[in-house]
Amino acid sequence: MNIFMMILVAVFMVGFYLISSPSQRVITQETEYAVNRADMRSIAQCASAVHNAKIRGTVFNDICIEQNSVTSQYVCLNSSNRITECEVTRNKKPAYSYIITTTAALDATNYNSMLEILESDFPDAGTFGIYLDGKIMAGGAYSARSVPGAIIDELGLANGQLVYLTQYEIPDADTTFSAAVQADVICPIGTIKTYRFGRWQCIGYNTKTDCGGDMIWDSELLECVADESKKPLCAEQQTAVLVDSVWECVNPFPEKSCPANMIARLNYTTLEWECVADPNATSSVKKCQNVIQGAVFGAIGTTLRVPAASSCTDCEVMITDPETCVSACIPDPTKINDSACYPGDAGECTGADRGIYFGFPSRAYAANISAIDGHTVPIDTAHSQNRMFNCLECVNGEIDSERSVPPYIAICK
Repeated sequence: MNIFMMILVAVFMVGFYLISSPSQRVITQETEYAVNRADMRSIAQCASAVHNAKIRGTVFNDICIEQNSVTSQYVCLNSSNRITECEVTRNKKPAYSYIITTTAALDATNYNSMLEILESDFPDAGTFGIYLDGKIMAGGAYSARSVPGAIIDELGLANGQLVYLTQYEIPDADTTFSAAVQADVICPIGTIKTYRFGRWQCIGYNTKTDCGGDMIWDSELLECVADESKKPLCAEQQTAVLVDSVWECVNPFPEKSCPANMIARLNYTTLEWECVADPNATSSVKKCQNVIQGAVFGAIGTTLRVPAASSCTDCEVMITDPETCVSACIPDPTKINDSACYPGDAGECTGADRGIYFGFPSRAYAANISAIDGHTVPIDTAHSQNRMFNCLECVNGEIDSERSVPPYIAICK
């Protein structure tokens, strides 16, 4: 019986030691400390993520936001430290602009743990700490930061809340410029559409630097020469030659014989030789190689001083005298229905007391138009000189049909 009692006492003592031993209590305490640290760290990381997303203009969505009542917002103060709108009003910005992120209030027993986490994990976060009695207490060597009373009242801050405060600069409003809406301009061959003087115009290519095909401008020879940098690497027994200003690989010894004034050319689609007209044997029918006052020289978009007749408007077309090679602008009757040349409906400017006319700038300008030879062009205050199509309305009379030549000239009796 005594032996049995000694065994029971021994078992009881061993169980008591295992349950209440110092080593077991340490493990329990260390686990609780680690869990508490993890909870505090997750709250700080959630607030930091929401705050950084607000700065970048993005959205951070996570369950931790709802669990910890995390909110982030813009708060602005005027020079009197009063709440104002966070926007630029009449080119004037708020005196102070903040992004402020807050959490739910922490338990007072967790203040030290949170300050240790802020010191170790967020040493460069700036004003990030626990709100206590009008100040934000940060971890480490950072001193307490005072919070303006207007912000405390606006956000309803309470002791124990984790507060992340960053000052930012409201950007200036972007200035946008829009060009006037105009009808599309279709330019003839040899010209390019360019926006000059507030509208689209057709101007000539810069013939000094623009060379077609695989040609390049030679500033010494003052002409277009073959661009050797574009010369292709041809197959064996072939050579690169310029054909219509474009490099082509041809066989110098074709088996095909062609009649006079024709040459053999390799068709790269069928890979067969075929006879085509010899471009060197064809005489050019173009008489004017250089057009006088027919092109504007200079970089595209630059402001140049050019003769009035050499820069045609959207309502004109350029013509060239084949004998003198001098170019000039004349009205284009096909542009009457173009809103850029006649703002209204040309069909309504008809009848006995109305007529369409073109605003000639001078009689010398009108001398280039063969359709009005023998007629006098009126240059007076009753007729506009805007180089566009206009409508003349005879208030107390009617159109003089003998002196008028629609759509160029309209004169009232």
